[in-house]
Amino acid sequence: MSNAEYSNSSFGPETVLTHLGRNPSDQNGFVNTPVVRGSTVLFDSHEDLLAGKSAYKYGRHGNPTNDAVKDVITQLECAHDTLLTPSGLSAISTTLLAVAHAGDHVLISDSSYEPTRHFCETVLRANNVDVEYYDPRIGNRISTLIRANTKAIHTESPGSLTFEVQDLPAIVEARGDRDIAIIDDNSWATPLYYKPLEMGADIVIHAGTKMFVGHSDVLFGTISANEKWADKVKATYTALGVCVSPEDSFLVARGLRTLAIRMKEHERRALELAQWLEANPIVEKVFHPALPQHPDHDVFMRDFTGSGSLFGFSLLPAPQNAVSELLNHLRLFGMGYSWGGFESLILPVTIKNQRSATKWLEKGNLFRVHVGLEDFDDLKSDLADGFERYKLAADL
Repeated sequence: MSNAEYSNSSFGPETVLTHLGRNPSDQNGFVNTPVVRGSTVLFDSHEDLLAGKSAYKYGRHGNPTNDAVKDVITQLECAHDTLLTPSGLSAISTTLLAVAHAGDHVLISDSSYEPTRHFCETVLRANNVDVEYYDPRIGNRISTLIRANTKAIHTESPGSLTFEVQDLPAIVEARGDRDIAIIDDNSWATPLYYKPLEMGADIVIHAGTKMFVGHSDVLFGTISANEKWADKVKATYTALGVCVSPEDSFLVARGLRTLAIRMKEHERRALELAQWLEANPIVEKVFHPALPQHPDHDVFMRDFTGSGSLFGFSLLPAPQNAVSELLNHLRLFGMGYSWGGFESLILPVTIKNQRSATKWLEKGNLFRVHVGLEDFDDLKSDLADGFERYKLAADL
């Protein structure tokens, strides 16, 4: 089957991930779309040049290696088009620049990815865009914040560090038929487990660096939009000169082939570890929306079909030397700012200047954890040993 036939078929997402974005019959039988390097594209005639008669006009505007990723993400997100960016942050910044201009007002979830907030506080405010943060659990009460000049509502579900789940259908209903772009950062659940465009969002963003890549070796982002917003976002994207390398696209396409099976395994392990942590007396709270006691569990169960590898937990209050004792001697959990790879990660989190519409009232030490693919008993043993060091240092 051709790519077009896979795109227009009723195949499930696992089949789409396996087959879409490659066509061995066009590649001399080779299974994967090759890396196409190049800037210049030659036209067969002057007439073709004038008419722009070519699948590709210039290297910055894409090539078959890029399309191997675009086609898959567009299909999975049920989007009109997808654009590729060199990082998740560049996907966010490009999108916000496309939908908001001087004199406009945007609403940003208070639990959004910290670099999103930094971009809003620097570039958007410097360009006279009025930025307002809102409680991620606001739901349809967001209608009280919408103004005549509101142009965008940015959602991230669950929240980046504290894992609040947003009621997207309620936000869509509150927006009504106003000309406001609803943007969703879907990096955590991926389109396998969450479909923002089908629930009324207009633009979906991914830090493809995380789950799409899956191997901690590429920085990547995607922007998928519905028909109403696709051309507007693409115009800004093109004007900014945003593009990605074919080598990076090749590695993302490779990662996508195993996304479904990786997500299932990450989900299973993360949920099992979250349940194990719940039973540990040193753990104050576990922040995982798939757990029944999570305050947004009902919304999660209604809107999501699965969960991701990332969640948070807090330990009984203790001084920073106890945190250091826990972290510095871990054997398997690495300390790092990304996630989504094969290796487990842990990150101490401090919520200070990252909230303005809400207050973080938890007293315990907060950690974010990404559960990788190591032996599960080894992961538990690593954390258990760390907890003993934490208790000893804190005299708990």
